[in-house]
Amino acid sequence: MKNLILVSILIITISAVEAQKLNRDEKKVLAIVDQRMPEAIAFLEKVVNINSGTNNLNGVREVGMTFKKELDAIGFSSQWISMPEEMKRAGHLLAERKGIKGKKLLLLGHIDTVFEPQGEGSGFVREDSVAYGPGASDMKGGDMVMLYALKALHEAKLLDNSQIIVLLTGDEEAVGKPLSISRGDMVRAADRSDIALSFEGATGFDYATIARRGSSSWRLTITGNQAHSSRIFTEEVGAGAIYEAARILHRFYGELRDPSLTYSPGMIAGGTTVTVNENGFEATTSGKQNIVPNTVTVHGDLRFLSEEQKERTRAKMREIVKDNLPGTTAEIEFIDSYPSMSPKESNMQVLKVYDQVSRDIGLGEVKPYDPGKRGGGDIAFIADRIASLDGLGSMGGGAHAPEEYVNLNTLDEQIKRAALLIYRLTREDIKKGGR
Repeated sequence: MKNLILVSILIITISAVEAQKLNRDEKKVLAIVDQRMPEAIAFLEKVVNINSGTNNLNGVREVGMTFKKELDAIGFSSQWISMPEEMKRAGHLLAERKGIKGKKLLLLGHIDTVFEPQGEGSGFVREDSVAYGPGASDMKGGDMVMLYALKALHEAKLLDNSQIIVLLTGDEEAVGKPLSISRGDMVRAADRSDIALSFEGATGFDYATIARRGSSSWRLTITGNQAHSSRIFTEEVGAGAIYEAARILHRFYGELRDPSLTYSPGMIAGGTTVTVNENGFEATTSGKQNIVPNTVTVHGDLRFLSEEQKERTRAKMREIVKDNLPGTTAEIEFIDSYPSMSPKESNMQVLKVYDQVSRDIGLGEVKPYDPGKRGGGDIAFIADRIASLDGLGSMGGGAHAPEEYVNLNTLDEQIKRAALLIYRLTREDIKKGGR
């Protein structure tokens, strides 16, 4: 008991020392966050209960309008930016406060989910300190963290004369094409900003993201000579398309290894006929065991940490694909999706501010997360243009699965850290020479 008392006294003493590092305005912000937590969780429940699967255009817009109302109420000027009808995407919410104080910030989130109406699940379900629901952590929880950090700063009258742009995309889970349109507004907003902060799901309470991998897809098409199976390996027939596919994939598996690089064949179909659906995710095939197959299609995924790594890997894949077995030909096509967010010193400098905020509140150190454990994200589209930090959103898990959840007990701490990060960055003077 005596030891327990001593430990408690030590914790209280440490907390008191940490609290002394906060100024009066910062302490006021923390108090406001505490007061607004019931409202924040109720807001999260409201938006989780609106289905906003990427292809549910009306649902995505409804969530966007819900955030628009809240942002307009705290002094932002916001607009819904629709995408061209042929892109089959709802659009984005862009909100802005103009000013000249401190760093100019771009805050990023997305309001679409992977859960379309036909499979959305049961909605927001709270069980003690955990809440389940479609998009609860990816990333409506993060969007809520951003919003309520801004609300606390507004109530404390600390947003005045700061330039902050909020961009909530409606197609992060399946980015619209062409990218020049679907991410054009993001690029233009970045060019008017100094630092980008993204509120994608946090990767652990002690971590934030200064780098994350990009993603692209690849499509492998293989042809061979159809013939009776008894003639396989002859000079006239050759090896057949399926053996050629096996050769290529086996060499991919063994020869492309590189730190933080992954390459996964996600779908394969082969035989004498192959038909791939328009969505690219389904295929039908036919063939017989006594026929040498003449066609194979493979669709795969590629994750990379830098553009240089991506191009080097693609070149090696092309080289492997061209080294055909007898009687076969193969072609590979690459489709860009998300660029990489490469690690750089300016990102680390933003993390240092966030780390100090966390320490000053008494929440401990924040370290850079291993980029090899993260996939692509919206921030990568502008990370080469300005300093960037990601992973500032809610704590949770089970993303993209029916059991997706958010940890309600850590929401207040995430909002506090986000609010003070925004506050301190918008108080920093911009050095001569720009970024």
